[in-house]
Amino acid sequence: MSYNVTLIPGDGIGPEVITSARQVVDASGVKINWEVCEAGAEVFRKGMATGVPQETVDSINRNRVALKGPLATPVGFGEKSANVTLRKMFETYGNIRPVKEFPGVRTPYSGRGIDLVIVRENVEDLYAGIEHMQTPSVAQCLKLISRKGCEKIVRLAFEFARSQNRKTIHCATKANIMKFSEGMLKRTFEDISKDYPDIEAQHIIVDNCAHQLVKKPEQFDVIVTTNMNGDILSDLSSALVGGLGFAPGANIGDNACIFEAVHGSAPKYAGKNNINPMAVILSAVMMLRHLGEFKAALDIEHALYVTCAVDKILTRDVVGDAKGASTTLFTESVIKNLGKSYEGIHDRAHKAINVDNSKIPVAPIKVKERFVEGVDVFFESTKPVSEFGKLMETAANEASMKLKLVTCRGMKIYPTTENTVLDLTDQVTARFVGAGPLDDSQIQKLIAAVSEKAMWSHIEKLHVFDGKSAYTKAHGEE
Repeated sequence: MSYNVTLIPGDGIGPEVITSARQVVDASGVKINWEVCEAGAEVFRKGMATGVPQETVDSINRNRVALKGPLATPVGFGEKSANVTLRKMFETYGNIRPVKEFPGVRTPYSGRGIDLVIVRENVEDLYAGIEHMQTPSVAQCLKLISRKGCEKIVRLAFEFARSQNRKTIHCATKANIMKFSEGMLKRTFEDISKDYPDIEAQHIIVDNCAHQLVKKPEQFDVIVTTNMNGDILSDLSSALVGGLGFAPGANIGDNACIFEAVHGSAPKYAGKNNINPMAVILSAVMMLRHLGEFKAALDIEHALYVTCAVDKILTRDVVGDAKGASTTLFTESVIKNLGKSYEGIHDRAHKAINVDNSKIPVAPIKVKERFVEGVDVFFESTKPVSEFGKLMETAANEASMKLKLVTCRGMKIYPTTENTVLDLTDQVTARFVGAGPLDDSQIQKLIAAVSEKAMWSHIEKLHVFDGKSAYTKAHGEE
């Protein structure tokens, strides 16, 4: 049996590590028809804003599997990261990043038995990249978390745990502070965990998770988390087992999967033939398991173990520039060791990940009663607080509404209290409420009134769903 796979060499060290992984996979006996495609810096230089040409998109659509090298977003030209563009374009909603102690690679954690996997949500959160300059000196980035996105990543985490017979999942969030956005993942995790009674489910605050990963990483099995948290925790975790040179990754979607190392393009090392290709080789191992080629994947893993632990052939990131093996020597050694077995490590059982997202409804949360009880209007203003507050009170009266308070960066500044220390920016937010539920005509009347008194940038409705306020209170708000 043969497979068609899109191959994206990438930027910087990408072509070297991709060549290494391709040679190892080909030597394993699995027949891959590689379709070599472009993405990244060279595409940006040609004037394509996405960094991903249509030919590459078409190839991934056909093959539904891709192995890619790291992509760079050059400074001064190009737009969003081509890596993120590919993830979003193919809705690869889940990012799986294994972290496992590697024989022959000495770290301060050697012998602790680290063998964990971080399952990172991959298309939502702050990485959606929805940013605005609210004022000339205040930037905003929208953190969007959906129930559907949370359910998809949580189910992927549980099904992945089952595919490797793992017994514990931690859900890492900052739900103690961001109760709606990060809290969405926590609530979804707690709901869905009931469908998996064979797996122990625990919630952990993400900063404590980072602390515990450094203190006692062997306690973790699977960690599921939001996009930015997952990016940070997976880089931290890779350092426990030797660094980013040992950090593979898989971007999982319903219609396509893209396999890539966690590390970047490292342009200062490009062309020096001294880079560690293991992260990309291990990403290719994940790809082979996705294709059902479990034996070949295990053979490559053991060839890596023998190369590092028995032959002691290690690259510069492990032993230093003077003693490090070249990329080509390391690759040749791995190929030579295919078919050999390393006895000093526990092999996990692997089977296909069984995820069916077709049954997840688009809008799973339904409410019986809803209304708008107020609005937050965001302004650019450097007026004295008392003057601005009085102007907003006047505008509220004109719209038959009430000014509840004014805030700056989430802190109540009007009406002020004697103990409030004011260090203001040029962005302030006024919270207006009505005597009862508001309709759009009342809100429009308010906007007309405030527009005559100050420069506003955007507005948020204050929803109430089934009797519960669907917005946070400001610090100092009663």
